[in-house]
Amino acid sequence: MNAITLYARQREGFEERLANTVRLLREAAAAHPGRVVLSTSLGAEDMVLTDLIARHRLPIAIGTLETGKLHAETSALIPRIEARYGLSVEVYKPVAEVVVHFVGKHGEKAMYESIDLRKNCCAIRKLEPLSRMLADRDAWITGLRREQSNNRGEVPFSELDDKGRTKFNPLADWSWNDVWHYIATNDVPYNPLHDEFMPSIGCAPCTRAIAVGEDFRAGRWWWEDENAKECGLHVKDQPAVSMIGAPA
Repeated sequence: MNAITLYARQREGFEERLANTVRLLREAAAAHPGRVVLSTSLGAEDMVLTDLIARHRLPIAIGTLETGKLHAETSALIPRIEARYGLSVEVYKPVAEVVVHFVGKHGEKAMYESIDLRKNCCAIRKLEPLSRMLADRDAWITGLRREQSNNRGEVPFSELDDKGRTKFNPLADWSWNDVWHYIATNDVPYNPLHDEFMPSIGCAPCTRAIAVGEDFRAGRWWWEDENAKECGLHVKDQPAVSMIGAPA
C-alpha cells in the first residue's frame, strides 16, 4: 500500500484552498519579481508547490539544501524535477571545510550526543546554506502546514522572517489528505520514502518511519523532547547558534 492509497482524500473545501494557494503564489511572484524562491525540502508539500509553480508558469525560483546527509531517494528528486518540469533547481551545500572540521571533532553521530550538537549540525548543514539561498531574495515560500505539529499550529499564510523578508506559507490550511489528493490527481512525483511511513523526511540519521497513531513529525529527532524538534529553519527569534567544531 503506497502513500496515495493511504492518504489521498478529497475533503470539503479543497478547491477553495487550492485556489487560495495559487492566488498566494501569484501574489508572491508579482510582489517580488525575480527575488522570490521556493525553499523546497523535496517533501510532499514542496512537490505540490513545485508542480503549481510549473503548471502556472510562475517566475519563482526553486532552491533546495543538499546537506550531505540526505537519503539517496531524496537527492534523486532533484533531477526528476528538472526533467519533469524543465525547471532548474538551485542546490545549496554546506561549506565542506566546516563539515569536515565538525565531524572530525565530534564524529558522524554527534547529533545523538546532545541537542546543542544536533542544532549545530543543522546550523552547518542547513541554516548557513539557507542564508546563501536567501541572500539576494526579498521573499521565500515554504510548505509549512498548521497540521504538521503543535509548534506549527498557528502558521500564517504570510509573515516576516527575522531578516524582514516576506515568508509565504501557501499550504498553511491544507491537510495531509489535501496534499496527497493533489499529488494523486496531478501525478506529481514524490519521494518513495513516503510510501514507507515517513511523512516528514529530513536528513537520513535524523529520520525514521512512524508507527500508527504517532504524530506527523514523530520520526524527526525522535530521541529529543517534542519542544526541541525544529532545525531552526522556521524558528523566529532564536538565539544565534555558534558553529561548534567549525574552524576559527
